[in-house]
Amino acid sequence: MELTRQAAWALLTEFTTGESLLKHALGVEASVRGYARQFGENEEEWGVVALLHDFDYERWPSLDDHPFRGCEILEARGYPEWVTRAILSHADYSGVPRDTLLHKTLFACDELSGFVTAASLVRPSRSILDLEASSVIKRMKDKAFAKGVKRDDLKAGAELLGLPLDVHITNVIGFMRLEADALGLRGTL
Repeated sequence: MELTRQAAWALLTEFTTGESLLKHALGVEASVRGYARQFGENEEEWGVVALLHDFDYERWPSLDDHPFRGCEILEARGYPEWVTRAILSHADYSGVPRDTLLHKTLFACDELSGFVTAASLVRPSRSILDLEASSVIKRMKDKAFAKGVKRDDLKAGAELLGLPLDVHITNVIGFMRLEADALGLRGTL
């Protein structure tokens, strides 16, 4: 099976209709693709994994089902085992270790992409274009802000990549800025 962004997007939109979850997938894709470029990896393949990592979440959000149901669907449609394994690895409770650079990158970008989006949207400009890592770190200290995001996961993601937290945040902001319009994060700038 050939892994293409077009096929991944079609599958994502077959199972996901909510704008926020679609934009989350796009944000994670932008971040993971950015790291793929930086690491000299296959950007298209990594992007497919990122787009599909939560494609089943809207229909099956429980820990018993997500991402397991999605991986069953991917297997049935002929996706390779390394894709489903990468998707399983982003969930702590799946039992799949993060033992490849792709696994580590997906985990590191998943929650942080969402947190960066939230931090962008509360700015006066409502834009990622003027967001800096220091603002994101400040928001991380505010327990009431995006309270569903585990700050330890944000820190652990940077550690998995062997990067200081501020560098990882700066990278993700930069990768997402390239897709500001698609992510709805251009704001008033």
